[in-house]
Order: sequence, then C-alpha cells, then structure tokens
Amino acid sequence: MASRDTIAAIATAHGRGGIGVVRVSGTVLIGLAQALCGRLPTPRVATLSDFRDGDGSLIDRGLVLYFPAPHSYTGEDVLELQGHGGPVVLQRLLKRCLVLGSRVAEPGEFSKRAYLNGKMDLAQAEGVADLIDAATEQAARCANRSIYGEYSAEIQTLGRQITELRALTEAALDFPEEDIDAGTRNDQQRRLIATQTQLANLLEKSDQGSLLREGAMVVLAGLPNAGKSSLLNRLAGEDVAIVTEIPGTTRDAIRQSINLYGVPIHVIDTAGLRATDDPVERVGVARSWAAIEKADLAVLVIDATKGETDADRAILAKLPKAVPRLQVYNKTDLARMPIEQSVAGSSATVSLSAKTGDGIEALRHAMAEAIGWRGEGEGVFMARARHIEALRRAQANLIQAENEILQQELFADTLRHAHEALMSITGEVSSDDLLGEIFSRFCIGK
Repeated sequence: MASRDTIAAIATAHGRGGIGVVRVSGTVLIGLAQALCGRLPTPRVATLSDFRDGDGSLIDRGLVLYFPAPHSYTGEDVLELQGHGGPVVLQRLLKRCLVLGSRVAEPGEFSKRAYLNGKMDLAQAEGVADLIDAATEQAARCANRSIYGEYSAEIQTLGRQITELRALTEAALDFPEEDIDAGTRNDQQRRLIATQTQLANLLEKSDQGSLLREGAMVVLAGLPNAGKSSLLNRLAGEDVAIVTEIPGTTRDAIRQSINLYGVPIHVIDTAGLRATDDPVERVGVARSWAAIEKADLAVLVIDATKGETDADRAILAKLPKAVPRLQVYNKTDLARMPIEQSVAGSSATVSLSAKTGDGIEALRHAMAEAIGWRGEGEGVFMARARHIEALRRAQANLIQAENEILQQELFADTLRHAHEALMSITGEVSSDDLLGEIFSRFCIGK
C-alpha cells in the first residue's frame, strides 16, 4: 500500500461551476462518511445526501459515491462528494474532510497511490495527466491509448523478447566448457535483429507522439514589412497582430497557438530583422534572434514583390544551422514577375498570399513536414521526453550488444541494461526521485 493516511482535495477546476467534486482516499473512510453524510453509502451507487458541518449545519446537498478498496481508482477506499461548484461551498466541504482526519493531497497523489497500489503502471499514470493537458483531439486519442495500456503492452512485449534472449544467453553461459554452436548464435542474432526492428518502430511512434504532447515552436522571421504579421493572422484565423504599411510595426514577439493537423504549434511573430537606431526596435530584433535560436522551425518570410534581396540572403546565412528553415515568398497577389527561388543551402520554399489565403494550405503541409510530423495519428503514443530518452538508451544498448555477440558475458550484461531502460518507462525500474518529479507536475485532485 502507498500510505495509511487519508487524503482529500477538490478534484474539479478552480472557479464557479454547476458541479464541484471533493475526492477523499484512504484505508478506512467509514467514520468520515458517517460524520459527514450520516451513513456509509451503498458501494458504487450514487446516493443523495446532506453534507453536514461539525455543529450539524448544512454545508451542501449533493451526491456521494463510495468505492471500497481495492475496486477504486487509487486501490484504497474512495469517497467522491459531488455538490454545487461554488468555491466557498467546496472549500467548506474540504475543510470538513480535513477536520475529520484527512490531509490535503499533494499534486498527483491520487494517481501516485494508484500506481503504488498496482492499479496502473507509470506510463498509464502519465497518460492520465497527458489526457487532461491534451491540446488537440489527436493528442487526447493518443493519451487514451497510454491510459488503457497499449503503450505499456508494446514495452512489455519488447521486454519479454529481451528476457527470452537473455535466458538463451545465460543458459549457454551455464556450460562454459561447451562452445556455443552456430545454431544458437544464429538464433541470438535473429532474435536481436527482430527486437531492434520492433524497438525502432516504437521509437518512431513515440517521437510522433512527443510532437503531439509538446508541440513545436515556429518562428516567423524576416525583414520589416515582409508580411509576417499578416501571415500569423492568416494561420491563426483571427487578427492577433497589428498590420500596417509602416515597417517595424511589430516591436516584440507575438505568440499564438494553432492546430496543425492535430499538432499544437506555437507560432511567434517577431520584429523585423534589420539594423536600426531605434533603441526599442533594437531590443525587439535581439529578442527575435533569441527566439529563432530556440525554435523548432524558422520560417523566413520574403516579400515576393521584391524577390530575394541581399538582406534576405544575409538573414538566411545567419540562421542557426541546427534549426530547420522554410522560405516563404509572401504577397504573390502583388508580384508581377516570377519569384526568384532560394540560394543553395535553404530547404523547402512556398509561395503564397497571406492577404488572400492562396498557398496557405501548402505552407501548412510544408511546416508539418519540416517539424517531422507525418500525420500518422493512429498507433502513435503520447510519449514524454523521459520515454524517448529511455527508448534511445535501450536502442543504443541493443546496437552495442550486436557487436558483443561473440563475447557472451558482455552480450548478456548489455542486454540487461537495455531491459532496465525499457522497464523504467512503465515504472518496474524507478526511484523515489523520479516518482516525485513525475507526480509533482500533476494537478491537485488527480
């Protein structure tokens, strides 16, 4: 069991609403339920009840649900009190639960107890938080796959394959006086290659899921009056940035989130990149370059009526080599001549009109390709950075093991490290520090 004390928290969002929920979890809630509601409700039956204060006065009237251990979310006795969603009412109800022997739950403590009591593994628990935080429908569907164990099942399958390969190796090591025959070594090689292939596929799906969870930061950069703010407004579908014919209108970064084929994209419109004596604009230009350094994609916006100028080429040359870039020729509705294409060293180019919307869909496709999204939402898992790191660690170990197959002791030990890396994802190999870091990021009441 995770703990023997009783925890309580308001489980619904802050603010006013029609319904509010206070959740209580502990080993024995009989006394608390009797003092608060007058009786212990029938398990798993929504029961209308008065919620009474210590002097017998009415706090609220609502529904109470009782889930006895172990058939509850946390694996402990759980009481859910559903009343009116006013903050004062909920605080009074929570205070009454605390007086009756509960303590305020820490962030994510209900899910942490569910994990510690074997109700879910660590990847499933993280899926709960990811579902709550999901910014798109695609992300929500992927989070559900983690919650219901699809991601964990793939991890467990890989773990079993490595375990079987380790068992085969350990069996051979038990008889050192006998040379390992060619058939055994071929079997090891076949199993290792199959596991490497399956792990590579899972890593690819996890990378895609990481995009759904984290999103990507896209910075619109370029000379003043190239149409960056107009492009931001077109991508956002609303006027979020001021657009004028005066160069240098945008002095500071303007951020807007958009949905790009299910991926949350954080688009930043920056100040025009030029030398200037204006101290305010200089600060804006410096912030523009700082944003570009951190970007997942830099979109260089070029005025199509002027073509690619020396100043545009200078910006392109200065863009960080590690940041993918995309060139956009804007104002094609005003261009009277063919657009001069990019110099060598740039990536894809797109021609469009932010004013009319012509070419915007081509830009969306190019942005998705540049950040690595392939639009394969089905089968993708909502992976976190620690999952990706663990999978890559396991992959590196399997590659190393391939080079050690003639040295069976080293081969077996490297397989063990690969197995431990995989099992850290589901929490079979974990530390208290890791659990504290993970669950501290959950919302209170979950």
